Amino acid sequence: MKSRELATHIYTADPSAHEFNGRLYVYPSHDRDIDVAYSDEGDEYLMEDYHVLSMDGPDAEVIDHGIALHVDDVQWASKQMWAPDAHEKNGKYYLYFPARDKENNFRIGVAVGDKPEGPFVPEKDYIKGSFSIDPCVFKDDDGSYYVGFGGLWGGQLEKWQTGSFVADAEGPKGDEPALCAKIAKLTGDMLQFDGGVHDIQVVDKDGKPLTAGDEERRYFEGPWIHKYNGKYYFSYSTGTTHCIVYATADNVMGPYTYQGVILTPVEGWTTHHSIVEFKGKWYLFYHDCERSKGINNKRSVKMAEITYNEDGTIQTLVPDESLIGKR
Repeated sequence: MKSRELATHIYTADPSAHEFNGRLYVYPSHDRDIDVAYSDEGDEYLMEDYHVLSMDGPDAEVIDHGIALHVDDVQWASKQMWAPDAHEKNGKYYLYFPARDKENNFRIGVAVGDKPEGPFVPEKDYIKGSFSIDPCVFKDDDGSYYVGFGGLWGGQLEKWQTGSFVADAEGPKGDEPALCAKIAKLTGDMLQFDGGVHDIQVVDKDGKPLTAGDEERRYFEGPWIHKYNGKYYFSYSTGTTHCIVYATADNVMGPYTYQGVILTPVEGWTTHHSIVEFKGKWYLFYHDCERSKGINNKRSVKMAEITYNEDGTIQTLVPDESLIGKR
């Protein structure tokens, strides 16, 4: 697998990539050089701002446009600016981001800018009805916009099974249906959910929901939606097994049928990705800990070309053999 590291002057993770105005823009989180003990709640990921990266093409110089948004500028947020995404509508750019609110619960906010690289001005409050982490924004062919989101463990998805936050709630186990990522349509102004929040259910080839004990295939975090040859592709991280996998559907809301693995494990903990087409080729953006050797959980964003088979399946990418199994 041939890949390219995009930035070496800072540590970046969770890349969401889009083409705007003939240029590739990447919206990552920004790992800081801090020493915080590891926890299942993700306390060690104490990110506080976002940088936007851009380039004319996959081999071109990468530009760091500097800080596009800082947690200190977000009235409702207290800490932990985790994986963001962005999209464009009518010449405005909308940055969607998770952060902990004043009660220490993850919410999803939105900030607006006049340029893809920002700067972005945040709304005074988070999106009503939002929770958990990892927003990804998808524009459908009819001009509708949707946001997918959700992450287990530190992302608090288990805590919202009743529709309200339950601090000691645990997720399903064993043969029980796995928890799903969530999806909501966005309002015309791109600032709120238009209606309710729905499950993005993933099923096997027999139509049965994946179970919580199916560590190789079930959802953990990092949702992404894209479209290829009329099919919707939902891809995500399996978390504890460290793969990026995907499922397909005929409807953006699903259900999605599991198909296979896009990226096998990289060095580091779970990866986080996006998929984008640029000038007729398709690219996977992801992160690993190769450069930092995993010290202080610092990660680096990379990209690699992906290939579709004639039947629409995606060929599996395998990192350099020296990295396999290091996590």
